[in-house]
Amino acid sequence: MTDLMRYAAALEGAGDKSLPPVEKWNPEHCGEIDIVIKRDGTWFHEGTPIGRARLVRLFSTVLRREGDAYFLVTPVEKMQITVEDAPFVAVLMRKEGEGEGQKLVFTTNVGDDVAAGPDHPIEFRKDPETGGGAPYVEVRAGLEARVARSVFYELVELAETREIDGEEAFGVASDGAFFSFGPASEVYA
Repeated sequence: MTDLMRYAAALEGAGDKSLPPVEKWNPEHCGEIDIVIKRDGTWFHEGTPIGRARLVRLFSTVLRREGDAYFLVTPVEKMQITVEDAPFVAVLMRKEGEGEGQKLVFTTNVGDDVAAGPDHPIEFRKDPETGGGAPYVEVRAGLEARVARSVFYELVELAETREIDGEEAFGVASDGAFFSFGPASEVYA
């Protein structure tokens, strides 16, 4: 059993919802562990889905991104894992407030809540599977959640057209920021 697994076992029952300070931990890279986060947000260990939601949540709290690589990090161990797309999926969205004070709050598949805004931008990129646009929201420290298709439809219902740099853009507003899906002429085409 690796130190990472012992650490997970020790913390699993703790019930603390705060995030550990993984950005302050700098252990040596210990290699890779056969954990894969699939595009749909399912976590696998050695080819088998991890069925314990609390364990997945725990692992998600010690996840760190460095460039294009993802690691599970403890104070004494750093193990690289595989992430097929984004490590999280935004499975729910709620709107809080109205007008300029409106916030769009996303809930991820591992229970994180994040309000889109200047510190947690929504970015639209080409979806590798469909070729269409796919929104992603930053959750923390470079870790993103791909917005689930059903939540994307909710975003589209809230979208509006605004003039940005002399062009009409179609997008959504949250926490004082506007996130464009793209030029209105392309979206409505």
